[in-house]
Amino acid sequence: MSDLRDGTLSKVPEVTLTFWIIKIFATTLGETGGDTVTMTFLHADANAHNGGYLIGTAIFLTLLVVMVALQIAAKRFHPFLYWATIVASTTAGTTMADFADRSLGIGYTGGSTLLLACVLGVLALWYLSEGTIAVETVNTPRVEAFYWAAITFSQTLGTALGDWMADTSGLGYAGGALVFAAGLAVLALIYFRTSVSRTALFWAAFILTRPLGATVGDFLDKPRLDGGLALSRPLASAVITVLIVTFILLLPQRAGRHPEHA
Repeated sequence: MSDLRDGTLSKVPEVTLTFWIIKIFATTLGETGGDTVTMTFLHADANAHNGGYLIGTAIFLTLLVVMVALQIAAKRFHPFLYWATIVASTTAGTTMADFADRSLGIGYTGGSTLLLACVLGVLALWYLSEGTIAVETVNTPRVEAFYWAAITFSQTLGTALGDWMADTSGLGYAGGALVFAAGLAVLALIYFRTSVSRTALFWAAFILTRPLGATVGDFLDKPRLDGGLALSRPLASAVITVLIVTFILLLPQRAGRHPEHA
């Protein structure tokens, strides 16, 4: 097995179909899990007057910092640690997006615009520092810091985009999920039929899987009057958690070379 320093191995999983399956479920869990804490346990309302979104953001950001620290301290790729960190980033993204959209009063359009600028800013700094934003290079603490910052902002952006598509556009949760699924299908077609940068496609797909998971999560737990199924948020979160653990145990997860950047 090659040493991490030669760039062959990474501390993040090989990007395969398994990766994307677990990623979508993890982002769905982020939505239902974040809503469970802020809306069910902290009773945050649509106007966010009780500070529930701010408290939820503080809770999940603290958890995210701890998980990222453990991930960086690890010497090699650990599937459960990696996906736990992804779930922490996606739940933090849910509460941060809700705080920006609702508590700060800038709305879904304003929140999406602000968060897109954050994602592009982190990727630009990463590129200026390392000369690449390819995920196969994630094997040093500095690159890992850039990676997890980009991951967290992309998860937050995805939540805001999902809310914008479902609410502002008027498509609803099911309609929004179909739009993002179609977008991912287009990216897959580009991947298999063209030579477009694999790194660019990875980040585009990573961002789009988040609003897909967000709209599916909202569809599961939002009230029927708002277009959801009104399922129990804690129960939905528990079921999705079991599914993710099952997938990690049964589906192959390994560190390896990621798609080459163009």
